[in-house]
Amino acid sequence: MDATDWDARYGGNELVWGLEPNRFVAAELADLPAGRALDLACGEGRNAIWLASLGWHVTGLDFSAAAIDRARCLAADAGVAERAEFLVANVLETADAEAPPAGSFDAVVVAYLQLTAPARRAALRRAAGWLAPGGTLLVVAHDVANLTDGIGGPRDASVLYTPDSAAADLADLPELTIEKAERALRPVATPDGQVDAIDTLLRAHRAA
Repeated sequence: MDATDWDARYGGNELVWGLEPNRFVAAELADLPAGRALDLACGEGRNAIWLASLGWHVTGLDFSAAAIDRARCLAADAGVAERAEFLVANVLETADAEAPPAGSFDAVVVAYLQLTAPARRAALRRAAGWLAPGGTLLVVAHDVANLTDGIGGPRDASVLYTPDSAAADLADLPELTIEKAERALRPVATPDGQVDAIDTLLRAHRAA
């Protein structure tokens, strides 16, 4: 899906992802001291707004203008607009001069960014470059195992992750330590009952 497709999806009356943060984002980042955070492919801003509610100063980027418009409104409704900035930007196409400075964020979140392997590698490595010393990178993504054993996400294997593929994209960055790269189950309610979606979960730390 391109930006036009996502604009159409985010342009409806209902929230696409809801107001609550992703369960893994909340679990992995709740205990970190508040600082500056970057949320890539932020969508309607649920993770960024949650971080801002904890005292973080957050920048959210998404290439869908409709998503960014909604994120700004939701941040205002939540009373965190002063700590949550949302910008229309494509992580792969934003020129360095227009992008946030490298090394400027204490946490970078990449949640459900759907890209083919070469673009995914470029995006994750750029995300790692935005980490300040001591910063945390968190990647949550639809896992390829959903095609056979899970639910949800795109049905295109070329944009799905595995823990090994995500880790390999970052493995040779000398200042980055991969703390975990694993599959994680995310319960999803369906008309037939609860079913587990399968996500790739990666957490990495930049040396202080």
